Amino acid sequence: MTKIASSLKTGTPSDTPDAADEGLEPEFKPLSAEEAQAWRQHNPQASPWRVLLLQVGVGALLAIMTGLFTGEWKLAVSSAWGSVAVVVPAVVFVRALSRQMRRTQPGSALMGLMVWELVKIVLTVALLLVAPKVISDLSWLALVAGFVVTMKVYWLAMALGWMQRKSKPTLF
Repeated sequence: MTKIASSLKTGTPSDTPDAADEGLEPEFKPLSAEEAQAWRQHNPQASPWRVLLLQVGVGALLAIMTGLFTGEWKLAVSSAWGSVAVVVPAVVFVRALSRQMRRTQPGSALMGLMVWELVKIVLTVALLLVAPKVISDLSWLALVAGFVVTMKVYWLAMALGWMQRKSKPTLF
């Protein structure tokens, strides 16, 4: 980017770049069809189903470990319900989003995203509110622990590289 201004000494226009503009990136250049295809192959789309599968695994492992270590299966069931309150709405959301992404109208797709996010939140709250009716001896602490640990699996998925690449998850 160049700045045209008059020179202080001569009064004539100057085409020298401003000191503030020197560190800027070059102007935006649209990709050709071949370049876009190469970029898509180099940067594959991440699959949310892998993250959901990891959430199910972590939730199940947490419930089993809670039951084994405490010997109280009511805590394991409460922990499992906390995981269910995360996973079931996420499955509904991902399923709906996979259908929404096929739409060609960006405004319609964005509105669908907002509606399904609202459905996900309402379903999560409903599952948490119905928990005392479903589980007779509910432990709210175990339920919240299961909920939080399962929710934090997104960070684990990012650390493993599961959200960046479809083909090569890493352990460290």
